[in-house]
Amino acid sequence: MTPRPTAPMLTAPLEPDADEARNLLLDELAKLEYAQAQPTWFDLLTQSIIEWFAGLQFGGTGGLPLGVLIVGAVLIALAVVVALLIYGLPRWRRRSQVRDDLFGESDARSARELRRDAAAAAARDDWRTAIADRYRAIARSLDERTLVALLPGTTAHAVARQAARAFPDAGSELEAAADLFDGVRYLAHEGDRAGYERVRELDDRLSRATPLLEQAASGAHLVEAPR
Repeated sequence: MTPRPTAPMLTAPLEPDADEARNLLLDELAKLEYAQAQPTWFDLLTQSIIEWFAGLQFGGTGGLPLGVLIVGAVLIALAVVVALLIYGLPRWRRRSQVRDDLFGESDARSARELRRDAAAAAARDDWRTAIADRYRAIARSLDERTLVALLPGTTAHAVARQAARAFPDAGSELEAAADLFDGVRYLAHEGDRAGYERVRELDDRLSRATPLLEQAASGAHLVEAPR
């Protein structure tokens, strides 16, 4: 029996030439998994920084090298800048958020404006408004001098306690003025000229007095500036 002829087998070349090998390699590297494995620009930058740090020479006996100190200072400065960009300046941020809040009310008047309005109310015998605005002027003035912190929820007596730390000799007068404010503001007291004059005189005294912290810095006693 004559054997049936078989079809010739097609086989790939076992050893591709140089051009074929290069094309095969490029096709393989173009696949998605290889592209994803490539280092990003951030990876390259990080590696460069690491290699730069590793190349620093720690020699000599005079302490840390100048290069390390400079790098540390730059890193700290960058951290401060980032923190400021994220959180802002603490005091500026606080004042920008709460500057209009005064004893639970939205009130953006300055101490000078509050004194002017209090005097106008006193001129028309509106003692409730006069006393309330003059005590608000005390609080606003102390806040403008950074001697107290006016935050949402701060009460008249809280201001008095804070102010007494800077002006201990005026502690009892501050508490009495806070009582007068609470009386006309929350207890429907009418107030009178005597109460207004008491708050006004306290405001004038505090405006001229030197806070205790400044006294400690200068070694002086609590005195009033000359009129």
